[in-house]
Amino acid sequence: MATIKIKQVRSINGCKEDQRRTVRALGLHRINDTREIPDNEGVRGMIFKVKHLVEIVEE
Repeated sequence: MATIKIKQVRSINGCKEDQRRTVRALGLHRINDTREIPDNEGVRGMIFKVKHLVEIVEE
């Protein structure tokens, strides 16, 4: 199964509550936190919602 590596690059301070919850649901807790999670449509949608806070890490 394919995975995707994401990294939080900006703070969630000042963001809407639903965006905060999305970042937390992705498993990120602070700036420079990195997680490897399954690559599927649901996760891609979550990343799109907070695309200004996270980036996809190329390996």
